Amino acid sequence: MSNQSLPTDAVEAPAYVLPERPLLTLVPSRGWVALNLADVWAHRELLYFLTWRDIKIRYKQTALGAVWALIQPLFPMLIFTLFFGRLAKMPSDGIPYSVFAYAGLLPWTFFAAAVTNSSTSIVGSSNLITKVYFPRMIIPAASVLAALVDFAIAFTLLAGLMVWHKIPISLNVLMLLPLICLLTLLALGVGLLFSALTVKFRDIRFALPFLVQVWMFATPVIYPASLVPEKWRWVLALNPGTGIIEGFRAALFGLPFQWAFLAYSICFAIMMLIYAAYSFRRLEKTFADLI
Repeated sequence: MSNQSLPTDAVEAPAYVLPERPLLTLVPSRGWVALNLADVWAHRELLYFLTWRDIKIRYKQTALGAVWALIQPLFPMLIFTLFFGRLAKMPSDGIPYSVFAYAGLLPWTFFAAAVTNSSTSIVGSSNLITKVYFPRMIIPAASVLAALVDFAIAFTLLAGLMVWHKIPISLNVLMLLPLICLLTLLALGVGLLFSALTVKFRDIRFALPFLVQVWMFATPVIYPASLVPEKWRWVLALNPGTGIIEGFRAALFGLPFQWAFLAYSICFAIMMLIYAAYSFRRLEKTFADLI
């Protein structure tokens, strides 16, 4: 190869001088980030797909299939009816104890399943998270919606028990749908928070089922709130599940609503959901590194 010298009349390019300070600096966000709910809405078809996937996986290769949705609240109801209803003579606000207990166990079983399943949903979807982009909130939300299908199946048994015991329906039943929405919002808030925390602290997936079980006995699921002395009832009301479970029974059996309990549960569920959503958005940028 021959060496060819550059033409002597070529114009020499001016040397580029770097600025003393960078023109653009990228730093991680430290404050609250936007929720990007419009992005979540744009991916609503993915939410439907993941919900259907969770339902199919749950009952795949099972002999009883969706019957498990009935068994989960039914067997505890039978045990509690034997020990608390027949032997301990637990008061039940004039309602047959078996129906009383099932009406509390049904929403609580949904809440416990939604929170437990959604808390491990991010870790269980590691392959999906590390490959494609989509709003990560959709994953725990799909777990909550999948548990709502089980709730609908198990509700048919409650309707049968009410017909069997000839329990009349009042206008209070109109509050049933808002209460189910409220319980779903509370489950979504708790599930979002713990799903993000479980990515970093894996102990949570072992501790959470135990905490949910303790939470159940601190909630009037198998006993009425009226069993607690009135001067200590405000302590029971601090539990957001109290207003919802008591309201659920009031809607079904025509009992008076505890509006103060219910108002506290509404405020708690909304605040919990907002805090959990923002916390989830702050933590989700570390998911791909930690998962």
